[in-house]
Amino acid sequence: MSLRTSKIGHLQTLHNCVKWHRMESIANSLLDTFSDLLCHQSMILAMNSSFIDPLVQYESQLSIIESSFRKAFAIPSLEVVKTMGTNAEDKEELESVYMSIFNMYEDTLLILVSKDLYKLQILKEMMKWMDEDNLYFQERVMVIISRVLSFASKKARGHTSVDVPCLGVLAAELSLLCCHTDPSITQQASSGMYYLLSIAKHQNAGTNTTKSTKNDGPGSHDFLLSLDTQVLPQTMNQLKTKIAQSVGQYLMPSLLTDFVWSLLEKLSSRSHVTAFEAAAILKLTLESHAQKVTKVSKIVDDIYQQISNNFSHTMKHALLRVITLLTRTSPKKVIFQLMDYPLPADNTVILMWEAAGYESSVAPDVLSTILLILKGKPGEMEETQMERRRFSLDATNMMPVAASQALCTFLPVGSYKKAVAQFFPQLLMALMLQLFYTSQLRVLPQDRPLFARDALRVLLNCSGLQEVDLALKKKNCWNQFSQVLFHNHGVYLIAKTLSEHNFPQFPETLHYLYKTSVEGPRRSEDSIITIIFLTELLNNFFKDPFPEEFLVLFRDWVNDSNPEVSKLSLQKIASMAPVINEIESACSLITSILEAFLSKEKTVVMRALLTLRRLLGRLDKVTYSSLCTNIASSYCPLMDHSNGGIRSMAIRHFGELLRDMSQYTWMLSHVILGGLVPLILFLEDKEQRVVKACKYTLDICASQLKWSISYLLKDENYNFELVVINICNNLVASNENQITDLISDTLGFMGSSRVYLRRGAVILVGYLAKLGEYFLLKDEMAVMFEVIDKLRWDEDPITRDLAEMTHHILTEIAYKMTSSTIKKNFRRIFRFIYTKRLKPLYNWNMDLTDSDSDTKEMKSDKEGLAEENDDDIVI
Repeated sequence: MSLRTSKIGHLQTLHNCVKWHRMESIANSLLDTFSDLLCHQSMILAMNSSFIDPLVQYESQLSIIESSFRKAFAIPSLEVVKTMGTNAEDKEELESVYMSIFNMYEDTLLILVSKDLYKLQILKEMMKWMDEDNLYFQERVMVIISRVLSFASKKARGHTSVDVPCLGVLAAELSLLCCHTDPSITQQASSGMYYLLSIAKHQNAGTNTTKSTKNDGPGSHDFLLSLDTQVLPQTMNQLKTKIAQSVGQYLMPSLLTDFVWSLLEKLSSRSHVTAFEAAAILKLTLESHAQKVTKVSKIVDDIYQQISNNFSHTMKHALLRVITLLTRTSPKKVIFQLMDYPLPADNTVILMWEAAGYESSVAPDVLSTILLILKGKPGEMEETQMERRRFSLDATNMMPVAASQALCTFLPVGSYKKAVAQFFPQLLMALMLQLFYTSQLRVLPQDRPLFARDALRVLLNCSGLQEVDLALKKKNCWNQFSQVLFHNHGVYLIAKTLSEHNFPQFPETLHYLYKTSVEGPRRSEDSIITIIFLTELLNNFFKDPFPEEFLVLFRDWVNDSNPEVSKLSLQKIASMAPVINEIESACSLITSILEAFLSKEKTVVMRALLTLRRLLGRLDKVTYSSLCTNIASSYCPLMDHSNGGIRSMAIRHFGELLRDMSQYTWMLSHVILGGLVPLILFLEDKEQRVVKACKYTLDICASQLKWSISYLLKDENYNFELVVINICNNLVASNENQITDLISDTLGFMGSSRVYLRRGAVILVGYLAKLGEYFLLKDEMAVMFEVIDKLRWDEDPITRDLAEMTHHILTEIAYKMTSSTIKKNFRRIFRFIYTKRLKPLYNWNMDLTDSDSDTKEMKSDKEGLAEENDDDIVI
């Protein structure tokens, strides 16, 4: 053997030896992997048989499966392994070990899924592991995933319904793999998608969610058929369309939401190809099935976070397109979420507003949602379901401010022109209210722009009212709206300027204002803005009186809970005095004014008094006479009002009514007597305007009742007691009810906090008791004694002395009442032909008795009171 031949033989032997060792190493590696997977399978089976917490069990099994995955799919490909064999038998053995490894892994998955379909989510995790390292065999992984899904779909057919919550995310992963560049992976992913949708179809069986969807129709099941026969659409775009249609049709809303959410996350993928494919499938899905997507607000917020964190996001356009598509079917959810970000809105939010306002078909829904938000008051929390705060830590509701700013973006959009015209009145009034709210809001910095004002100007310009905007600018209206005190005048200016330019939206604006007024606003300040705006429009477009429909509104506003509204309404009603007789509902209008007399707000009562007097000055006598009794009775309670201005006004107006109705005295006699007690007592009022009003009205009463007391009232230093005596002497003593009613009215003033009223009431009740002593009953006397006894301990010494004297008078009267029945009847008979003339009982003079010396003099006079109390009887 030659040297060369020897060397060749040695090299061949060495080569064969090395190759054998290499093959043995590879075989051992495969056997070790197989052994590990077998051990893992045993552990998983043991866990399936144990009674441990399901969550702990799943997490443990997932950890084992991940370990098996990384071992199994880290080995070389079958082609590489087979080349390690020296002959066909070696290759066959290596292939057998190789296939056993994957079969073992697949069997383990099948065991898990057969136990619980919930564990299909392991497949989702496998796809994530597969994406981590390109060394893993994607085709082999997809084959196993497809087979497991095939097994699961067969298992699902045996159940009326199944629960597999991971289907949405798994479908998202498979949909992307269906678009893979490798045809073998695409084919396996498509098969897997078919089996997944088959499971979803059974999952839907219990909820009937797919029985009637708008996409059902001829060919709606073509995708499943094509995947089942492994006949894929001709183009990738067709495939994506089929995937989107089928996924939207068969996945339940919650699962479809998971599908959408998973694809959204893929838009931030480092792989531009993956992000592009995800965007395409996402767009196609939402175009057909966005109405099924839930958690819209969270999706919108997720998009906001993605763009905010990376404003140069490569898929920003795709993210904004999602906003547009979601707005198609869920405008309220999208808009409410978009209004819930910090103010003023940043560029990201403005971009999202623009995306939401992209299509004209949803413009009415978007604007109506914004109007719903604008009903809220900045700084307050709303309790309704739709207005509840979302994802915000703020304690105050600033969504209306954001909505005002958003209108600056939405209103100028060309596709919104028709919707803006439709909602012009609502937007106009809502923005004026928001102007009022935000001008009062203290949490906003002074330099923050008034978005409601800006939106209002945009609204005018978008509605063909540019001249109105310019006119208001010349009047410096816009600059002054930041001042709280200017706001009401600003509303008036806007209404006036619109009227001056004969704005074409007047009919629908008037209709909306009427509708709002009838239904009733949410807040009292809403009424103020409404009544100012409505009044000015009516003033410019109608002559007085207003149409009856609007007069009803003003009548109802008279007794509004907000005093400002009441006064504004009364002011307008007063201006219609010249045409009061042309108003059909004049009586009901006056009745509503009388009801305003009961207001707790004194300025409202004053305004009501002035308005009524102005109307009565023009009211025809026939209508006047039908109301005079009711009006006169309404004045009486106000005569004792705590406010001196109201007292004097009510007393004077009472007198003017009596003067107006002088020919109807017979109708008013009982009303006159009803107001007589306060007219007498308030002669002692500390305010001269009240005293003068009492003198004026008593003079009118006296002249109509033919009493001779006018000469006493003309004197500035009149004597109160003499006035009382003369009035009592002029009363018809034969009428028992008159006397008892007057006594009852007088007793009511004895509990007054005003000293002069208690003093006057004590004196008046004494004279009235003397006047009616013949027919007073014991029960009536008992009441008088009870009230007078309390005043004998009054804090005011003069009141105590007067009460003591009156008690003396009552005691005498009570003594006479104890006489014999014959004597009592005799006096009752003769009271019809005798006239009682009263003499002074107290010698009362207000100016003198305020001194201590007069108080002592009054005490000494009490002793001779019995002798001076004899009555003169004149036949």
